[in-house]
Amino acid sequence: GAPKLEQAGTNLELTAPDDWHHHLRDGPALATTVPAAARQFKRAIIMPNLVPPVTTTEAAIAYRERIMDALRASGEPDRDFDPLMTLYLTDDTPPEEVKRAAESGVIKAFKLYPAGATTNSTSGVTDIDKCAATLKAMAEHGIPLCIHGEVTDPAVDIFDRERVFVATKLPRLLESAP
Repeated sequence: GAPKLEQAGTNLELTAPDDWHHHLRDGPALATTVPAAARQFKRAIIMPNLVPPVTTTEAAIAYRERIMDALRASGEPDRDFDPLMTLYLTDDTPPEEVKRAAESGVIKAFKLYPAGATTNSTSGVTDIDKCAATLKAMAEHGIPLCIHGEVTDPAVDIFDRERVFVATKLPRLLESAP
């Protein structure tokens, strides 16, 4: 049965958990990662930091099809798994891509990676001001922004990079794209 949580006389049954940050990778890895995700989750937000990154609606739709192909090939095609696709935000993501993403019904969010902050983030955002028009379009179309909140300044200790991002970068981001 489904996992159950009990606290102070209240029962909560998790019938189909979700994963809001999932790396399936691509290529042959999908044969392993997709069935494993589908066995555990109903939905998963799929991270777009592939090589090359998933920066267009067209690329995300193609990636989703590879994911679904891997699920069908796994012998578990009856699984009701819904990969929720994201696009990788870059300094050059045009506002028109947000419109395409919104109209697709497939793209659920954009992901901001500061350039150089994590795996496959070399194409990430170098200056949030370069994304102002795109962030405005996201707000207009109701598309959320998922954030890898970390500064890349080598003078900041690796254990403080998230805290410094929240203190110094996040307020400006919230002002520009509430």
